[in-house]
Amino acid sequence: MSETNLKENEIKGRSLNELSKLCHSIAREKGFWDEKRNIGEALMLVVTELAEAMEAYRHQDDPHFNEEIADTFIRLLDLCGGLNIDIEDEIFKKAQRNKNRPYKHGKIC
Repeated sequence: MSETNLKENEIKGRSLNELSKLCHSIAREKGFWDEKRNIGEALMLVVTELAEAMEAYRHQDDPHFNEEIADTFIRLLDLCGGLNIDIEDEIFKKAQRNKNRPYKHGKIC
């Protein structure tokens, strides 16, 4: 199988929705959406990437930490693409709600 590399301009400077489409297209190409996706499993794979990032952080392995954070975003963006979530709109709506919440969301700790 031939390998094709992404160009930097295919990633950098793109909107979240554009990245979502790209991440999802790569995941589809690699067979991750050949069958109906188990959403619970997909969410736990996001958690797994965060756990791997934590492990890299504990070992002070910055390159590996950065890679696992990227993996987390890739899995989330793929999921958004697969579920047709307009993540930019969802982040905007949630940020608006958060902006109007009290300091530390009213919690004392």
